Amino acid sequence: MKSNSSDGSGRSVHSLALLGWSKFFQENYDLLKEIKGKIARVTGVRKNMLLVSDGSSEWLTTIGGTFFHGVVERFPAIGDWVLVKDSVITYVLPRKNALSRGASGSQDAMGNACKEQLIATNLETVFVVCGLDHDFNPRRIERYITLAYNCGINPVVVLTKGDLHDEPEQFVVEVESLVFGVPVLLLSKEDPTGLTQLTEYLYKGESVALIGSSGAGKSTLINRLAGENLQQTGEISKSVGKGKHTTTSRDLLVLPCGSIVIDNPGIREIAFWGNGGGLDTAFSDIESLAQLCRFADCTHMNEPACAVRKAVEKGELEEARLVSYQKMRRELEYLEERQHKSSERIEKERWKDVALKIKAMKKKRPHG
Repeated sequence: MKSNSSDGSGRSVHSLALLGWSKFFQENYDLLKEIKGKIARVTGVRKNMLLVSDGSSEWLTTIGGTFFHGVVERFPAIGDWVLVKDSVITYVLPRKNALSRGASGSQDAMGNACKEQLIATNLETVFVVCGLDHDFNPRRIERYITLAYNCGINPVVVLTKGDLHDEPEQFVVEVESLVFGVPVLLLSKEDPTGLTQLTEYLYKGESVALIGSSGAGKSTLINRLAGENLQQTGEISKSVGKGKHTTTSRDLLVLPCGSIVIDNPGIREIAFWGNGGGLDTAFSDIESLAQLCRFADCTHMNEPACAVRKAVEKGELEEARLVSYQKMRRELEYLEERQHKSSERIEKERWKDVALKIKAMKKKRPHG
């Protein structure tokens, strides 16, 4: 067993704790026998190189060749704890979790992403940042919340640019009606209350990732929390009223309070990767209503005695929310199906089912 006071190379783990080193990582590290190297955390992505830190110093590294030949299980991403030898990453320690999505530009014939893109790893919280300008989109927020829950990470919604409206609280009420149990915080340049409330979700040694659209105010938020300009921000565009996108890389930063934040470039497409049951949590209202439907496998489309459709008709459930839920349900079911079958085989089986139904309908048709 290696000493809990060092990383095996004489360095104290006290400096590592500043970056989030915990008992979980120490226990996994202690299990290693053959693999050697200095412990560090990935703090930045720079084209073909990764920036790492051991809490005392920071340096650029390359990725070992074994990662490109499928020899190792995990490919390094920002937030990962790794072993480094001669400025080369040789191993990635097991993760607590990973925030990932379907990579944009990698769609299959069905329009679903076919490659995974890791956003950040080893997180306690995800801040979903949304500006109260052209960026505000309730359906998009629902997808972000589902994405976070799918990855087993707790979300917090942060509404920025509250100073653009006379009564921004109405947006808070609207979002709270969609994200049951998820904290919704309102930020404004003129009122520090929201920023103070946000610090309640920042703990020393714990990691938070910020996700949202370009110009939503993620970098500005980090600068306000840090009390200095750590991240570059853009001016507000007069034509669309949004901040210009300036974050082009992923960065892990330690705030004065000791909390660790990971800034990310703006996300245009919120594609899912894997199904971790996040939809049931994000849409707990629909899931509760579904328990009252006559059929256990009710699709909430045209089935009789559908409690969900009834709630829509009575104005208790917004039609757009149900449509959003159904769309995400189909996406996640397809992803789960694809884990075991190729998309081509899935398509063949679906068309076979359609052909069988048409054949059955023709047989039942009365002869004139």
